[in-house]
Amino acid sequence: MSYEQIKDLPAPEFKRLCGVHIATFGKMVEVLKPQLARTGKKGGQPKLSVEDHLLIALEYWREYRTYFHISKSWGIHESTVFRIVRKVENILIKSRAFRLPGKRELNQGVYEWKVLVVDVTETPVERPKKTQRRYYSGKKKLHTLKAQLVVDQASGKIICTAYGIGRIHDFRLLKNTKVRFHNSQLCLADKGYQGIAKLHAGSCIPAKKPRGANLSPADRQHNRNLAQLRIICEHINRRLKIFRILKERYRNRRKRFGLRCNLIAGLLNYELALFS
Repeated sequence: MSYEQIKDLPAPEFKRLCGVHIATFGKMVEVLKPQLARTGKKGGQPKLSVEDHLLIALEYWREYRTYFHISKSWGIHESTVFRIVRKVENILIKSRAFRLPGKRELNQGVYEWKVLVVDVTETPVERPKKTQRRYYSGKKKLHTLKAQLVVDQASGKIICTAYGIGRIHDFRLLKNTKVRFHNSQLCLADKGYQGIAKLHAGSCIPAKKPRGANLSPADRQHNRNLAQLRIICEHINRRLKIFRILKERYRNRRKRFGLRCNLIAGLLNYELALFS
């Protein structure tokens, strides 16, 4: 399968196949061409076009098949697939065309982002040979990597991310990454952020059931209202995990997990701005 075979697909089918819209694909090709295009240059010419390079990388993120299986589909060596994926990722992340605003802009964008939602999603990893306990998540009963997202509740835009290992607590991850909110901003979180009020007065978490008693009707209604506002972050997690590399057991080097998650989050933000 090459780009020439799928370029005429209807937009919904193209999105299902690649994970991104046709317009986003075109923007990514525009970023890659100055680095990958060799037309008219001296030396050997690549057998694959820039579009095919990008399609291989998207296929790896979207389906998360092994380099071996993808290489057999394209008729190239698996080491070539590895180099293509790494090259595409490096060019896209260095271009800053799909960068996130970042935690430093939380206070600068205070008039734009009034209500923020913070949440953590986990991706299973292969059992480490050493320091297994550090990566073991008691909540998931697996070895995991954690990704913390700060999302604008009104627009669904991902503001910043942070990463940690499975054993670290959600609230500890927030404190370690030094993500701070402006006093005028409201931060919504789940029960994993008990104690966040000490860091940010304008925070809201679900009411905890008292020992030996039931929640009052007012507390139950409060929890329902909070869940309705926080659901946007769960939708973002679902959209991220459309790319199976963030959902299935992560087989690659753990150092590159944050780069890939940031890049995919940037693509989601780009599409959100494109179609809003």
